[in-house]
Amino acid sequence: MKRSRTIHATLEPAWADWRRLRHAQVPAPVYHWLRDTGSLTARIKGCCDGPFRVRVISQGWGRALNSENELLRMRRGEWAIVREVQLLCAATPWVFARTLIPASSLKGAARRLTLLGDRPLGQVLFSDSQVRRGRTEVARLLPRHPLFAAATSGLEPGASEIWGRRTLFHLTGHPLLVNEIFLPEAIGRYR
Repeated sequence: MKRSRTIHATLEPAWADWRRLRHAQVPAPVYHWLRDTGSLTARIKGCCDGPFRVRVISQGWGRALNSENELLRMRRGEWAIVREVQLLCAATPWVFARTLIPASSLKGAARRLTLLGDRPLGQVLFSDSQVRRGRTEVARLLPRHPLFAAATSGLEPGASEIWGRRTLFHLTGHPLLVNEIFLPEAIGRYR
């Protein structure tokens, strides 16, 4: 497996528990998406007027951001599989997703997650009875945040902020982290 590109972050967004999220703090079109506890893949498919697909940007061994290390309880410098994809509706990127699976989690059933290709991770997670959803956090991402740059790379410039959530999942007791960043091109089309 190839090595993933590394996002170096000295500045990260202020992630906060989603239960503290107030409606007035977030643009209305994004609020309900941030609070939704179901499969984002299923929701996009239900809203999309065209074909849905996953575009894999990169997948390989990489390092977690500092806050991702903390949430996953990884040691500094520990390797993880880092998968970055775009969720597309009618060829338009709606969501940038960054998944981290620590090397120590790649045991048993979790190993199959490295073989997804262009299949949606959400479809796998929400159909597996061994998956447990853990903590969810939300954040406003600004252009100074490296995760903002990764999410908007190749898109039309101009967004002053984007919003995202990240959820800690456990598959057979082993953690993995899914970041879902809602892209500006599709905000008005979310329902």
